[in-house]
Amino acid sequence: MPLALGQQEYKPLLSLYETQEAIGMIKSTFEQALSRALHLKRVSAPLFVETASGLNDDLSGVERPVRFEVKDDNTQLDVVHSLAKWKRLALKQYGFPVGEGLYTDMDAIRRDETMGPLHSIYVDQWDWEKVITEKQRTMATLKDAMQRIITAIGITNDMLKWRFPQLTTDIEREASFITSQELEDLYPNKTPKEREYLFTKEHRSACILQIGDKLKSGQPHDSRAPDYDDWALNGDILLWDETIQTAVEISSMGIRVSPESLKSQLEKSGCQYREKFPFHRTLLQGELPYTIGGGIGQSRMCMVLLEKRHIGEVQSSYWSEAIRTACDESGIFLL
Repeated sequence: MPLALGQQEYKPLLSLYETQEAIGMIKSTFEQALSRALHLKRVSAPLFVETASGLNDDLSGVERPVRFEVKDDNTQLDVVHSLAKWKRLALKQYGFPVGEGLYTDMDAIRRDETMGPLHSIYVDQWDWEKVITEKQRTMATLKDAMQRIITAIGITNDMLKWRFPQLTTDIEREASFITSQELEDLYPNKTPKEREYLFTKEHRSACILQIGDKLKSGQPHDSRAPDYDDWALNGDILLWDETIQTAVEISSMGIRVSPESLKSQLEKSGCQYREKFPFHRTLLQGELPYTIGGGIGQSRMCMVLLEKRHIGEVQSSYWSEAIRTACDESGIFLL
């Protein structure tokens, strides 16, 4: 339920020049805080992967990738949606030990995204993944990682406000956890997005757990691809955005599927055909490490911390003429 453009007077707290400086500060500060908090090392990552590899993130399972053929050999490639599967394979190939992981500065194109104040067809995020043991595949491990990410965001916000004291955003350092079923029980007559709005407005730093499987109502809280997160051990981090008066999803993350949960979730989703993909075969044969990981939106974090009303104020993307006109009328400058 984002605030409609033009609903109230808006004047950015930072100039365009200051905004660019602040974006750089956020990215460098948060990367350092995140890598320390979760014991991660930076690696390079692909912009595209082979279609036949099964490595591209299918998101909710219906989004179309940007697809093209290589001139030299006609191999078909997909521009990544995210690197959820690639990271797990990379951890094995690079030989990361238990307790350590990687993060990467990921760029993606999501052609089917509906554009708006919080959504762009261009996606920039920190993708991260960490090796854990089978015994660490617990809710406690997931909650600990989510809390560490929120703490890293808080540290970044403190540094930012020291440099730009005109900023007023406060980050609630203590995460509030709730499962998607508990959220449905709490607000049975609301839609999933309305539930997120109400819970996050009250608690400000919210972690919605166990997303993907059907709830008592017969519907999932939200769609999730069946082949990276374990639906019983995943979640979203949402922050309350005072500027646009809504809940903003900053991160989707989770403990990754085991061979057993992968097989179960593929069956529930009618996606057993994916068992033939190289990545899925390797996982089902128990040849990949147990991991936890996720993506953290760079532009969304910048938008919240810099008190912007549109994601286009902190990233350069494509916007329709109608969106540009509405933003111009509302005093919003799109990069």
